[in-house]
Order: sequence, then structure tokens, then C-alpha cells
Amino acid sequence: MLGFVAAVLFGIAFLINATDTSVDAIFAPTSLMLFGLALLALHVAGVGTGWAARGRRR
Repeated sequence: MLGFVAAVLFGIAFLINATDTSVDAIFAPTSLMLFGLALLALHVAGVGTGWAARGRRR
């Protein structure tokens, strides 16, 4: 799920950058890209996947 959110943020950042839209500092393409990278790192780390690493019981 976090990977999808990161992809959407990358798309928004690309559109803002491609159209040279003037936006606030929070919605600047660089800040959106960095937030997307943080979400992508959390996704790769396994946060929010719903799966827990559990040992095998006997």
C-alpha cells in the first residue's frame, strides 16, 4: 500500500515539475519526491504489509 502511495506522489511531483506550476514549499516537487522516497523505503522495509515475521511453533 505504501508503494502505491509513493507512486502517486512521484506522479504528482512529476506533473508539477513538468508544468512548472508555482506551488508552496510543502507541495514542491522535491519535497513530494523525498516524501515518496521515505514511503518507498518503509514499503521495502515491510512496514504496513500486514504480515508479521513469526517463528514456527511446534
